[in-house]
Amino acid sequence: MHEQDSTPTSTDRGRRGFLMGAAGLAATSVVAAPATLAQAASPASGARGPVGRRDQVTAAITHTGHRRLGSLKVSSIGLGTQTMPGNLYGPVTSRKDMVALVRTAFDQGVTFFDTAEAYGPFESERILGEALRTVRDDVVIASKFGWNIDPVTGANTGLNSRPDHIRQVVDGILKRLRTDHIDLLYQHRVDPTVPIEDVADTVKDLMAQGKVLHWGLSEPGLGTIRRAHAVLPLTAIQNEYSTLWRGPEEQVLPLCEELGIGFVCFSPLGTGFTTGTINPYTRFAEGDRRTAAPRNSRDNMAANMPLVQLLQDWAVRKGATPAQIDLAWLLAQKPWIVPIPSTTRLSHLLENIGAEEVRFSPDELQELNAAVARITIHGERLSPAGLALTGVEAPPR
Repeated sequence: MHEQDSTPTSTDRGRRGFLMGAAGLAATSVVAAPATLAQAASPASGARGPVGRRDQVTAAITHTGHRRLGSLKVSSIGLGTQTMPGNLYGPVTSRKDMVALVRTAFDQGVTFFDTAEAYGPFESERILGEALRTVRDDVVIASKFGWNIDPVTGANTGLNSRPDHIRQVVDGILKRLRTDHIDLLYQHRVDPTVPIEDVADTVKDLMAQGKVLHWGLSEPGLGTIRRAHAVLPLTAIQNEYSTLWRGPEEQVLPLCEELGIGFVCFSPLGTGFTTGTINPYTRFAEGDRRTAAPRNSRDNMAANMPLVQLLQDWAVRKGATPAQIDLAWLLAQKPWIVPIPSTTRLSHLLENIGAEEVRFSPDELQELNAAVARITIHGERLSPAGLALTGVEAPPR
């Protein structure tokens, strides 16, 4: 859908202006009142009187694109909710605001929502459950198992994908999401002590009970993908992927294409770096987990700024924002790739979903791909402990 002529029509130019306007909302409050958003999104509301800048932008940016992850139909840009509990990149305004933001995403056309028991822990699932309970049949919700989290204290003592534990976790997820089924259930990280065939068999049983509809893996080893898919066909692999981290291109994406598995990108904006909003002079808030990533050191961010400059140059060229260029670049790579940017701000939500308006001609995409490939990225994306959990192969059965 993105490999087409990019000459803007008058309608394209008008909507692109709204896209730029969405980015300009960053200086305003985090979320508008739900009633205001509903009115702005509904032309049939019969509203009278002048419409403010916020309402104009919100009403104009409606997400309409869809993609397939295997047989699962989702919006082409989803919403990640990892940051909504407020313990990842710093505190959020309120739980009420996060619930309103999720519902606004749905009102603007987003139908794919991503969460996990570990986010909070548990709180992200509760936010989604409250926000989407009245529209449950109109959305796709993905969650994840795989950690040994105390249901009372929230203490995480490591990986656990034993079958009995998976069943217990799924029951807890269903309760928090206020639903009777999980549309897409991932193993959050491969457990090196549990054969993936045992995991697949357990998920197969949960599918037979109607509790799970589709399943996937996050950051697995290549052999584990093949083994899991042979027992129970996978719908999606979820890994980090952006212009800042292109690791999946070497082996994971070709394997997904070979097996017909969709690919979901977390951190599609490089945890904020490719948006241009953080730089070598940024001082992260206390508790911000981005400080653990070597690529976010002052020296490495300085060395990686050519990528930000490239995205900014393309943003000017396409009448968009750097974040929209990065997301549009992902969408242009394969028709079965779906990014799930996480945000806690209305302005960023609108900016992200507006990325579907950015189009690259075949020549432009080739030019941009070549320019991205020429840039060397400095610093690992995760801490050593985090990296040790990626690309893991499950033991044989």
